[in-house]
Amino acid sequence: MSAPLAPAGTARSWLYVPGDRPERFAKAAASGADAVIIDLEDAVAVPAKDDARAAATESLVAGALTGPEWWVRVNQGERGLADIAAVAGLEGLAGVVLPKASTRSVAEAALALVGTRVVALVESASTVLELPALGATEGVVALAMGEVDLAADLGIDVSPEGSELWPLRLQVVVASAAAGLAPPIGPVWVAVRDLDGLRGSTAELRRRGFGARQVIHPDQVEPVNEAFTPTEAEVDAARALLAGAAGGAGVWVDADGRMADEAVLRSARRTIALAERWSS
Repeated sequence: MSAPLAPAGTARSWLYVPGDRPERFAKAAASGADAVIIDLEDAVAVPAKDDARAAATESLVAGALTGPEWWVRVNQGERGLADIAAVAGLEGLAGVVLPKASTRSVAEAALALVGTRVVALVESASTVLELPALGATEGVVALAMGEVDLAADLGIDVSPEGSELWPLRLQVVVASAAAGLAPPIGPVWVAVRDLDGLRGSTAELRRRGFGARQVIHPDQVEPVNEAFTPTEAEVDAARALLAGAAGGAGVWVDADGRMADEAVLRSARRTIALAERWSS
């Protein structure tokens, strides 16, 4: 029996594992990742895709995938629909990650994925243009950045800090909030050995409205989890704000001399809720 699913939107780290390497599933589960994505798409060569689908399906059916949330990234087109048909409704499946998502592809997938959560990958210019509608599509619980494909589609030469993509990232943040979705899931960090760079980049994602990040190696899990977990100082500050609001004033000045109101309290409550989630 798989562990109970965390509420949608609380996973911090989303680790990809190739679907045709089932011997790596246990290592992925032990990595500390909050969610593991069995990848049937980019990480799997075409001749191995049927084997990858079979391995994912068999592992889900056997109940062998415990610990984190287990997701499956399916392929596109007809192969993707076959992937969905194979995994839909299986116990232990937290949801499906759809590549190059569109309102049409989500609607097609939803026919077989009744009640199954969908993470929509933003990987093309056409997806960016329909972000508000995509976020509002039934079944979608989060949007995620697929920046390698997106940059290629747009012809953008991305610098290491990724500043060229921030205007698009913020559109995803806005679309997610407008649709009432979980904060979006940030892009992979391709410099696998540069963990310091990963920490700094992930902290920036959090400051700008992201709530999680995709990772491609187990070593990347801990820095991402740490970046998205409120610090003790942040929790103390949030509690102090809530205590200061006990008098019932609509707007007041906090202990640091800054204005505080209900919007500030919402952020404080979210900080405390996340801290409690990851301390349990």
